[in-house]
Amino acid sequence: MLLAALFSCVLLSGCGYNEFQAKDEATKAAWSEVVNQYQRRADLIPNLVNTVKGYASHEKDTLEAVTRARAAATSFQITPEVLNNPEAFQKFQQVQGELSGALSRLMAVSESYPQLKADASFRDLQSQLEGTENRITVARQRYIASVQEYNVLARSFPTNLTAMAFGYQPKPSFTVENEKSISTAPTVNFGK
Repeated sequence: MLLAALFSCVLLSGCGYNEFQAKDEATKAAWSEVVNQYQRRADLIPNLVNTVKGYASHEKDTLEAVTRARAAATSFQITPEVLNNPEAFQKFQQVQGELSGALSRLMAVSESYPQLKADASFRDLQSQLEGTENRITVARQRYIASVQEYNVLARSFPTNLTAMAFGYQPKPSFTVENEKSISTAPTVNFGK
């Protein structure tokens, strides 16, 4: 019996089981950082919206769109299961994309209000939001790299046998909802 247990330990140590545990935990940690940065963005938005409200009260539709998008993004339940469910992962990306779009429209509103752009609190919030967007990008890049390492392990021989035996499925990575739309450079027109 002891010999069988010892043989099993030796056999399992070479099959990649422990490496799967490490890679799985790395993807979860990377995902947690992505979620952390999205939460930071969500926390900044009410301050930004309130600052803009003071200057651009007639931009009600834009402000409401940002508020709705933030509510949708923060109400989405982010659980570890999202990492293993492509449909839930897609939904998460969708609500975050809607929030990004609403924030872009809000930043465009600021261009119409020179006194708003000059306001120190707005500039600080805008700078923090830009920094957060950069942090989100870095966190997503790290998550993508972590998922890539995990997925290579899950698909490579002989560790793919361990993956099949223990049910380790490849994890979804970040994708772009509409690749064709981002492949075209935006038009910049300073003439009114």
